[in-house]
Amino acid sequence: MTAASTSRDIPYLDIMDQEFDFEGREAVEAQERSWYADSPLGTLVLRYAEVRDLLRDPRLDHNGKRYLEMNGIVDGPIHDWFVPMIVNRDGESHRRLRGLVNKAFTPRMISGLRPFIRAKAEELTDQLASVEVCEFVEDFGNPLPLAVMCELLGVPTEDYDTFRVWTADVGLVFSLAHGGDIPRRVENALVGLNGYVDAIMADKAASPTGDLISALVTARRDDDGLVSVAELRNLIVTLVFAAHDTTRHQLGNAMVAFAAHPDQWRLLAGRPELAARSADEVIRWVPSSRSVYRFAAEDLEFRGVHFPRETFFMMCVGIAQRDPRVFRDGATFDISVTREAPALQFGGGPHHCLGSALARTEVAEVLPVLTGRLGPPVVAGPLGWRPPIGIHGPEPLPLRFDTPGPTRTDR
Repeated sequence: MTAASTSRDIPYLDIMDQEFDFEGREAVEAQERSWYADSPLGTLVLRYAEVRDLLRDPRLDHNGKRYLEMNGIVDGPIHDWFVPMIVNRDGESHRRLRGLVNKAFTPRMISGLRPFIRAKAEELTDQLASVEVCEFVEDFGNPLPLAVMCELLGVPTEDYDTFRVWTADVGLVFSLAHGGDIPRRVENALVGLNGYVDAIMADKAASPTGDLISALVTARRDDDGLVSVAELRNLIVTLVFAAHDTTRHQLGNAMVAFAAHPDQWRLLAGRPELAARSADEVIRWVPSSRSVYRFAAEDLEFRGVHFPRETFFMMCVGIAQRDPRVFRDGATFDISVTREAPALQFGGGPHHCLGSALARTEVAEVLPVLTGRLGPPVVAGPLGWRPPIGIHGPEPLPLRFDTPGPTRTDR
């Protein structure tokens, strides 16, 4: 049986529609009918087991060059950054770069950021408490991970605002299919980031400190230049946008989820020990990356279906993480439940996201601060949304916070 021959029997989802909801009714009905669906871009994988297995399948690769070609980009700054990016490499080339990052980006470094994350969250929460209505992404979701990223990398505070614009626009690289001014914004941001990172790498090489860029520069030198300067710059630019853009939208998505489930907010306010579990549930229920892509590197058979080489697979991790075949009451947002199956947003196999531990840490540190000081969020105006394909979240997100939550001494 081939994918083409069964196309009349499987669902078709128009993911190019700006209003498409990857976890909406149409997608849920498609998931019930089939483990995969057709779309304008290629094959959508809808169920947990199939997404998990394909993310680990060595017959699939990232093929960044082909992804850009699909979106009309064959050269230029986006091409020069995206094609050799660490997530688009496989085999020895990927292991070489990953090994360098693993030497520098350690669990100890992430753990050391916890006091900074808490302090920044408390500062920003104080500001939220002083206004009747906030724009959460701009007032909290953006500055929190931006400050953490700059602290992690060793970026001076005076450069925060410049970085904020660059990292937000670079994150649109996974939304190129939506066209418009997205390619121009990504390209302009990359030109700025490349120049900035070149300069800061030179500074850290001359005067290393305790930050991640210094550690990466030192690790590269200790490896006798096994990783080139251009590769290191590419790696740092990738870390910059990944550490900021995905988390800011994850925090915004969390607020939308809690606004719809104020009982869960109050539960966490009374039981802050649920912080880590609530972070995992937020990432499962409303991931900032609703989908991740792969290409078939060869002709392949999977679940009895033939897929030709270069088939484009979009792993719909958002709906897969609600799959009732795997998650009991998976369509319910419940921070008190321990979900045994891991989230798929961070990929799998050798390409498991390097920043997954940091993302979880940020969300787990932030939520108890917010729930401990403020009452449940209430959406206070129209929401805007990033395109459904790529890194997704509300923007803008006007919120007011209901009656204050309990204080620490009340618990």
